[in-house]
Amino acid sequence: MTKIQINDVVRDMTAEEQAEFDARQVTPLTAFEKSLRDLRQKRNSLLQETDWWGASDNTMTAEQTQYRQDLRDITNGLTTVEDVEAVEFPSKP
Repeated sequence: MTKIQINDVVRDMTAEEQAEFDARQVTPLTAFEKSLRDLRQKRNSLLQETDWWGASDNTMTAEQTQYRQDLRDITNGLTTVEDVEAVEFPSKP
């Protein structure tokens, strides 16, 4: 049972307090989830760098369109940390 301190009094949590406490706990990310998060952050940054390609007064080339699609698809099928670490980013046209 988890202890709680209220007004300098330490006591065990009630079952209700314990349930509420447990519900608020954040489960740590697995190694795979962390690596996938990092991959997505890099991918999102690369997409942001090319967002201007899609401006209404600009026409993207087929290569630019494919590059952006390849970036969006880069996480498809990844199931392990090794898969994520083996990802090679496409070359920017």
